[in-house]
Amino acid sequence: MKRYLVVGGATGTGKAIVDGLIKEGNIVYATYNSTKIDQTHPNLQVFKHDVMTDEIDRQRLPVTLDGLVYCPGSIVLKPFRTFSSKQFEEDFRLQVSGAINAIQSCLPLLKKVEQSSIVLFSTVAVQMGYAFHSLVSSSKGALEGLTRSLAAEFAPNIRVNAIAPSLTNTPLAQKLLSTEERINANAERHPLKRIGTTKDLAAAACYLLNERSSWVTGQIMHVDGGMSSIKI
Repeated sequence: MKRYLVVGGATGTGKAIVDGLIKEGNIVYATYNSTKIDQTHPNLQVFKHDVMTDEIDRQRLPVTLDGLVYCPGSIVLKPFRTFSSKQFEEDFRLQVSGAINAIQSCLPLLKKVEQSSIVLFSTVAVQMGYAFHSLVSSSKGALEGLTRSLAAEFAPNIRVNAIAPSLTNTPLAQKLLSTEERINANAERHPLKRIGTTKDLAAAACYLLNERSSWVTGQIMHVDGGMSSIKI
């Protein structure tokens, strides 16, 4: 039985990862901020944590961790000229500094097992270069660089990978998928002709966390319906 920490496990992809890890028989520690987690499973431990202001309370965690997933993020799409430098800084704090703080807090626990895994989240927009994505692409691009650098530094005992999804049906994307017409239009943009689901991303995260991916590190896994690699 392995032990994992999911930062941001209350909703969307984070919740799907928590559910997937528990279904596989693991013990999961999950954080929440504004949305509480329904703590009904004996293998689930939850605690409040604001990634913008708080340090992770190591007393709420076990003495060892087999894996860490950092899920908090944002999707703010606007013309570059409308953003302030402060908005770029705040987004970086949420998506990059929060991940760095979580990794630094958990590193001693991750080092205590023979092989552990860290999973971060990027976006297909880093590779593709979409208009109005300057805010999210800047932060997620930094996360991709962090992923590869830490994978090299932490090898061979800690694997570090990131998942780069395309548009996925999560609470973060509600404004982009607010009508059936928008859902269908966005689905048609993808070679696989559908929007991603939280289960798609959770399946990838669970794979990267467990021993089935023991020879995978430093990778940006594109779970994006084919958007980044094929055109039909």
